[in-house]
Amino acid sequence: MTGVVVDPELDPSATYAVDPARVRRLAADVVASPGAEHHVSHSPMTGAPVASLPVSSAEDVAVAISTARAAQRAWAATDVERRAAVLMRFHDLVLERQVELLDLIQLESGKSRAHAFEEIADCAIAARHYGRRAADYLADLRVPGVIPVLSQAVESRRPKGVVGVVSPWNYPLSLAITDAMPALVAGNAVVLRPDQQTSLTALAGVELLREAGLPDGVLQVVLGPGASTGQAVVDRADYICYTGSTPTGRRVGQSAAERLVGFSLELGGKNSLYVADDADLDRAVAGAVRASFASAGQLCISAERILVHRDVKDEFVTRFVDAVEQLRLGTSLTYDYDIGSLVGQRQLDTVTAHVEDARSKGAVVLTGGRARPDVGPFVYEPTVLTGVTEAMVCRNDETFGPVVSIYEVGSDDEAVAFANDTEYGLNASVWTRDVARGRRVAARIRTGTVNINEAYAAAWGSMGASMGGMKASGIGRRHGREGILKYTESQNITAQRLVPIGEMPGLSAQRYAQVMTLALKGMRRLGFR
Repeated sequence: MTGVVVDPELDPSATYAVDPARVRRLAADVVASPGAEHHVSHSPMTGAPVASLPVSSAEDVAVAISTARAAQRAWAATDVERRAAVLMRFHDLVLERQVELLDLIQLESGKSRAHAFEEIADCAIAARHYGRRAADYLADLRVPGVIPVLSQAVESRRPKGVVGVVSPWNYPLSLAITDAMPALVAGNAVVLRPDQQTSLTALAGVELLREAGLPDGVLQVVLGPGASTGQAVVDRADYICYTGSTPTGRRVGQSAAERLVGFSLELGGKNSLYVADDADLDRAVAGAVRASFASAGQLCISAERILVHRDVKDEFVTRFVDAVEQLRLGTSLTYDYDIGSLVGQRQLDTVTAHVEDARSKGAVVLTGGRARPDVGPFVYEPTVLTGVTEAMVCRNDETFGPVVSIYEVGSDDEAVAFANDTEYGLNASVWTRDVARGRRVAARIRTGTVNINEAYAAAWGSMGASMGGMKASGIGRRHGREGILKYTESQNITAQRLVPIGEMPGLSAQRYAQVMTLALKGMRRLGFR
């Protein structure tokens, strides 16, 4: 790795993977007390320390919320076009500064460079979309009043106030920044708590937002464990956006509900990819590789189940396994490798346990199935299983690693039933030459997004359409109209002209009811809504 230096202020014997002077500049954006304890993160690519960053206490979070709340008033009063212009400048900066961002994403998450670039593209797409559509999404809506012409109703959107964004480690730039952007352009302030493993990447994104013109105070960053720092954000913000595990998401929802504040949750998944009997196998094989092994399988919308129609199963499996075996494993800040590392020991332990449990109970490992410490401390081979049964942990539990199981199905109905046989409902993928057939199948799958003839990027990248989970995969949506309006309160302001709604001078209550009855019947006949 390049740019490795020794930081004598932190540990004279340690070699840090990021220039400590750069770390100190980024850490200036963290709200933390002068004597705060520090957390040292390590790169999954080599195990080397990356950075030492302060840990924010509950009191620090309170300061961040207070500062954000004070700054939010002037920000909300700023024209939406000026707020949107910040996102458009950020779009350009992300693309211009992508090399440094890619390095940080890889160093902190361990993913391959090609998969890290997905985060660069995602941030640019989201910034462009909300930069250009925010004014339309937030515009006042004039609606018919109760009495035509005389009642003039306007529905307006007001910012929630301070939005708390609690983001995970697996997509450290995308999930920290793209959830904050629509909240900010809607006139809110944001308090962001990125995961400790990948804080530098999030801080680099925040730095670019500031360079793009975001005012001081509007975006506050706090760092620390989810159970303490993250919970403090959940306990104080006016709205919560959380991405992470389903068990933690349930606790976030409970905490927010107790305070009667809104929240959105994107949680776990056990996603299926269906290869129909008429699928283009060249495309399906390549798509299944992307679906299963992007970011070493550490992607909420990746596929962990491949359902293959029996008429094409043998050919598909042969070609798929061959394609998986061609994947290049490596930990390098270059585009030379297809698959990178898991994020750490915990993920490696989970992946290993799932594979060994399946193997011990009769599953067949078609390829992979072992750790590769010769490549990196937490690297695990892309693994394909068959013969997985209900008795095996990986059948229903989310592995969140480079492991996929293949199942034979005999019809579209059987594929739909299998895809829905899970508590989760996040993403699915359907491969068929008949797109109309694919849409019919997709409509019956209980997931928030379904991609036809694509792994996950088509639905995710279509920023104008909402994205999120059903069932235990979450509540609420990101992207599109829902992705920005969730950060607002709807306010109905209606002006009444000339006559009141109620008893009128000179009319008895009974006569008023008779007049209103005639009026209501007339509006019905005339087609008023």
